[in-house]
Amino acid sequence: MEGRGTITLLHEENRESHEIKRGDIMRIPAGVIVYAINKAENERLRIAMLLHPISTPGHFEVHAQEFFGAAGSNPESFYSSFSKGVLEAAFNTPRDRLERLFERQRKGEIIKITEEQIGALSQTTGFGGDRPFAESNEPYNLLQKRPSHANEFGELYEARSSDYHRLQDLDVDVSIANISERSMMAPSYNSRATKLAMVVEGRGHFEMVCPRRSGEARGSEDATEPEGQQRVRYRTVRSQVSRGSVFVIPPGHPVTAVADANENLQVLCFGIRAGRNRKYYLAGKNNVMNELDREAKQLSFGAPAEEVQEVFDAQPESVFLPGPGRRRGEAKRRQPSVESLFGFRGF
Repeated sequence: MEGRGTITLLHEENRESHEIKRGDIMRIPAGVIVYAINKAENERLRIAMLLHPISTPGHFEVHAQEFFGAAGSNPESFYSSFSKGVLEAAFNTPRDRLERLFERQRKGEIIKITEEQIGALSQTTGFGGDRPFAESNEPYNLLQKRPSHANEFGELYEARSSDYHRLQDLDVDVSIANISERSMMAPSYNSRATKLAMVVEGRGHFEMVCPRRSGEARGSEDATEPEGQQRVRYRTVRSQVSRGSVFVIPPGHPVTAVADANENLQVLCFGIRAGRNRKYYLAGKNNVMNELDREAKQLSFGAPAEEVQEVFDAQPESVFLPGPGRRRGEAKRRQPSVESLFGFRGF
């Protein structure tokens, strides 16, 4: 997400280190001991992690559990949980010396280090053994490939298993959307994937359409409809977002994101169950509704097919579009009424 540094992985018979920078994707195998060094001066190293819990038979952990070995009293080392006799025998070391070792570190999980220590760690964190994992865990930089979509309103970078093979058996993809100020991402939905989205930079808002659950009927209109003929209802989830905001997009839910004025909105997404996922855009030049034939357009919208197509053709951009703020600030051309076509006001 931000900064540069080194990540080191400890395996049974070797150690591997990788330089990391903004845009890098890296898979860390379960059970591997890991530590990271921030090598940049006056810059934070920020890493977004998608944790995939490993369940034990008959029990499912809702959250991933961290274990600290090389530690002390803060964070607590798992060594200190063994009995003193077991530790003495395992390390062939007197009890008092072990107690001093496993209780000395009290500085927390993140430790401030000097330039000299950074240099020393950088010199000693190389590969050991035969390096069987060296190539497979090499980071893949998402931002160094060509964007999947790009125009003056934004850029979309995507990494799938075909780009980085280490994502394949996880059934995960990773993407970064950079939405220009006062621009928006076209409303869209995913066929299979659940998207976990986090705002990396900027401010804006998102809107997501959800089915209205039973018991959430709006007014008395629903109650008066004949049994078996109740209309489909929706509710819209809206929220302001800023750096650090996280939101979840279930499959099949139409969603859009809009950047505020004077700030680009950067959103990082992890896609779960991404292998056979398809994204369908609902507005813009690549609007999936354009695939409806003439008769289907007329029957579905209850309007002449020419009027429907005129509305769909009015937006020449795709994926990233001018946002509501841009439209309000520009002279409006005479266009077909979207409100009359869809029968509502606002998204």
